[in-house]
Amino acid sequence: MYPLFSSPRTIFSLAVLLRITLLFYGLFQDTHSPIKYTDIDYFVFTDAARFVSRGRSPYERDTYRYTPLLAWLLLPTTWPGGLWFSFGKAVFAAGDIVAGWLIVLVLWSSMGMPMDRALKFASIWLLNPMVATISTRGSSEGLLGVMVMALLWTVMQRRIKTAGVLLGLAVHFKIYPFIYAPSIIWWLDDDNCDPNGAGHRHSSTSSSRSLLEYLKSFLTTSRLTLTLTSLLTFTALNLIMYTLYGHPFLQETYLHHLTRIDHRHNFSPYNTLLYLSESPPHSPSPSPSIAPSISPNYSQPQQPSLRLESLAFIPQLSLSAIFIPFVLAKRDLPSTMLAQTFAFVAFNKVCTSQYFLWYTIFLPFYMPRSSFVQKPYLGLVAGVLWVGAQALWLHRAFLLEFHGQSTFVPNLWISSLLFFVVNIYILGVIVFDIGDYRRQGGGDGIERKGEGMSREWWRSRKRQTDQGRGKKRL
Repeated sequence: MYPLFSSPRTIFSLAVLLRITLLFYGLFQDTHSPIKYTDIDYFVFTDAARFVSRGRSPYERDTYRYTPLLAWLLLPTTWPGGLWFSFGKAVFAAGDIVAGWLIVLVLWSSMGMPMDRALKFASIWLLNPMVATISTRGSSEGLLGVMVMALLWTVMQRRIKTAGVLLGLAVHFKIYPFIYAPSIIWWLDDDNCDPNGAGHRHSSTSSSRSLLEYLKSFLTTSRLTLTLTSLLTFTALNLIMYTLYGHPFLQETYLHHLTRIDHRHNFSPYNTLLYLSESPPHSPSPSPSIAPSISPNYSQPQQPSLRLESLAFIPQLSLSAIFIPFVLAKRDLPSTMLAQTFAFVAFNKVCTSQYFLWYTIFLPFYMPRSSFVQKPYLGLVAGVLWVGAQALWLHRAFLLEFHGQSTFVPNLWISSLLFFVVNIYILGVIVFDIGDYRRQGGGDGIERKGEGMSREWWRSRKRQTDQGRGKKRL
């Protein structure tokens, strides 16, 4: 094993150094280059924080579509002094580091992977230049990464109440983590929570049980606790924010995303359709020569009440929140969450570079058993296709934005379709891999071809955890 990965201190020091370097480089580029390093969204965040500091609503800032918690967190950016403006970037970068530590905890303590190997795969996140760049430019995805990884760790440690609070908080912070609820609930059967494996004993007689008995067995304490605590947390946070900021909070934080039309920097195949939808309808008036022949009830053409982009949620949520969780969650929860997130982003009607971080954070759990690693040529081809499709799209977008060339159709649209096809291919490999997993205890706990994580391993982990807690109480 490489000495580089033998010490957590080394890996985390490099991760911190990478982000500090990018933070100072960003200050330099913002000062000396016409192309700014700081993301435009960061100016939206800090402007909203400035409104809050004056006792006003963050939603007075146009395009602020986030929870007020984010504006509250960034209040120090309004303090006097130039360096305070970068406070939020430092917080987001620190979130990357905390999320990385939680990845290591899940790999090491919950999945039984040796520390050096856990650090190696956690470096996919910690030492990833794309992750560090996006956070230090001022994107808040690092904070969401902390919430999602903390959620995964608490679930796998069976700290269900804490997991429920984290799930409610994450969904309040950004809507999409709700897709993890079905996977977690489906995964939380008795075999993953009860060291005696009560649920496994029931499975042999499931054919003779009534629907009511099956429903009772499904409604376990863990599932009910997670559902209630997450709903209570989500509801409480929303009631507080609604009381403070009224309908603008609901409109900008949640309802806006149902009808969102945003074609800028959007890799989605819906890109061109959104651009056309955003354009005002053109309805020429009838010429005087033909006006008399038109019925007096003549009216302007109406926009369709149901647009195609409004239906984008159907395949997206069907795949990410229903089919993938139901088929894969019991086999491998962390990797299933990767597949869900990948599907959600690929099918989303808005797909930007920041969204790639949503699934990148789950790669350390999937890559040890991935076909892309076991068959290097397959990984190389997938990587070249993924990067190449993006590069082609970015070239067309560059011609559009910086040279004023109309590249929407067919160039940009075809590039979006190509990137979508590449993502679907990668998603197919991920889903096939997860369906082919078997994890067993010992080492990194991973073997191929089978039905899921060894029940005996989970029971032994549960007994060890309970014994450790008992010793602490004594």
